[in-house]
Amino acid sequence: MKLIVPMAGRGTRVRPHSHVTPKPLINVCGKSMVERIVDTFMEVLPRPLDEGVFILGPDFGPEVQQALAQICARHDMSPHFAVQDVAKGTAHAVSFASDHLEGEGIVVFADTLFYMEPGIDLSEADVVAWVKSVEDPSRFGVAVREGDRIVALVEKPKELISNEALIGIYYVKDLSRLRDAIQYLFDEELTGVGDEYQLTDAFDHMLKQGAIFKTAGVTAWLDCGTIQALYETTMEIVTRENTPIPESAVIQSVVIEPAFIAEGARIERSVVGPNVSIESGAVIKESVIRDSIVFSEASIDNAHLEGSLIGASAEVSGTPAAINIGDHSSISFSARKAE
Repeated sequence: MKLIVPMAGRGTRVRPHSHVTPKPLINVCGKSMVERIVDTFMEVLPRPLDEGVFILGPDFGPEVQQALAQICARHDMSPHFAVQDVAKGTAHAVSFASDHLEGEGIVVFADTLFYMEPGIDLSEADVVAWVKSVEDPSRFGVAVREGDRIVALVEKPKELISNEALIGIYYVKDLSRLRDAIQYLFDEELTGVGDEYQLTDAFDHMLKQGAIFKTAGVTAWLDCGTIQALYETTMEIVTRENTPIPESAVIQSVVIEPAFIAEGARIERSVVGPNVSIESGAVIKESVIRDSIVFSEASIDNAHLEGSLIGASAEVSGTPAAINIGDHSSISFSARKAE
């Protein structure tokens, strides 16, 4: 089974943390968003994934492909890559995987994280669309039903026709049918919301051609689309997963849970928590940190941080404030001993 992941967007709403790293490769409690998605499907699908197809942006460097190839290697998957040179909608993005759109597969947008129960039933359906009930469906594509039967898929409806939001996860029994439906949109120049080619419209065309659609639900749907959402999702995962704190990481320090501290991090003479996530290689000395995310290899010395995000390999010292700095940044305030 194939995993198709459009991820060409630059994640501008989580900058500065997406300046260097594409948003789907940002770590959340020790794993990138992409790897968390792969892990979830490996746990819940009746058949394992064996191929990963990633649609990348034109400015992504070779290190992005290398990171994705390593994820695939850890899961016994073959990696494939395509480049979307210009963004013209979700269907347009998937079309760049056309060489691999055959056989069964999962199409998933790596904008959100999710939890779902194992034992997903993929039988007796051409497409399974994962949905979540929401109060304001106008921001999403929705599934429209008549009884138990899905009769339409509509992108960002202006009127309340359904509160079942499509959350960007689809199982497709025959990906070649999806490829043909996308080509139909192109041939007929059928653009949708934003004057772009929408995947919802391609699926709706398949539905009108007689494809059988079912829905499946998630137990949690976690947004990572903004700085605040990334923080809230990280803390939700910190609490849900309750990962044991490695004793070797904590040196003459106090950790107040909930907290995630990765193997390879080092906390010296400090107080961290509650609600912190500290990635591997981060070093924290003589500081107090709470309600914050510290990415890999960051260095924090003699700082008091609250409500902060510290980028990978960033350096912070003497900071008595809430700050949000990107990878490889350096900031130093007047020295002030942590209390």
